[in-house]
Amino acid sequence: MVNQKLENLLAAAHLKELMHKKEMNENKKNTLIWILAIIGAIAAIAGIAFAVFKYLTPNYLEDDFDDFDDDFDDDFFTEDEIVEIDPEK
Repeated sequence: MVNQKLENLLAAAHLKELMHKKEMNENKKNTLIWILAIIGAIAAIAGIAFAVFKYLTPNYLEDDFDDFDDDFDDDFFTEDEIVEIDPEK
C-alpha cells in the first residue's frame, strides 16, 4: 500500500512536470506569435505609407522637357551669328 502511494505521488509529480513544460512551450509560442504580429503590422503600415507617398509625389522624369531644349538650342544657332573664316588670311 505504501508502495502504491509512492508510485501515485511520483506519477503525479511527473504529470505536473509535463504540464509545466507544456505551459512554458505555449507561453513561448504565444510570445513569438505576438512578436511576428507586431512586425507584420509595422511592415504593413510602412508599405501603405510608401504607396501613398509614391502616389502623391509628382514624377519629374515624365515631364516633357524636350520642347524647352529645342527652343533653347535655336537661340544659339541663328543664321545671323554664323561667322565664315577665310582660310587665306
